[in-house]
Amino acid sequence: MAEDLPAPVVLDACVLYPPVLREILLGCAAAGLFAPLWSPRILAEWAHAAARRSTDAAPAITRLRAAFPAAEVLPDAATLSDLALPDPADAHVLAAAIDGGAERIVTLNLRDFPARALAPHGRVALSPDDFLMGLWLARPSAVEAAVSAALTEAAQRSGRPAALRPFLKRAKLPRLGKALGPAA
Repeated sequence: MAEDLPAPVVLDACVLYPPVLREILLGCAAAGLFAPLWSPRILAEWAHAAARRSTDAAPAITRLRAAFPAAEVLPDAATLSDLALPDPADAHVLAAAIDGGAERIVTLNLRDFPARALAPHGRVALSPDDFLMGLWLARPSAVEAAVSAALTEAAQRSGRPAALRPFLKRAKLPRLGKALGPAA
């Protein structure tokens, strides 16, 4: 039944590039909490941001496309031409949400997606912290598992353990960190 399908959500490039944030979000998507969406341009922006920090995003993008083959949305030019945002360069993100049927956009750049500009299109922008808090309130064990997996992976990469709350604060998820664990 269509009601059982997870809701589509557009993930902006700024939440895909930081590896920890991406892993937590995609862990939640893999658990069926939402259906991630992005456009080729969102992935290109991610790759560009990674390249500025001497990181090659291509392997991660390839894994992402393999894990979520239905996630890529190519916004229609007609949809794109009808949109007005404070930064016109962000219109492609809103177009991906409209053409992908996503009511929500997860982004760290909330000022670029004001409610007054999104409301006429029936869309809303959320910070990753607000989005993940909502998922945690609905399905705590699934979100906790995604956070735990990202924490474990980060500890393996760095070779040292990471405390949960500071780890999530660095990932720009302070409310989720406060909800999941004591200060360390």
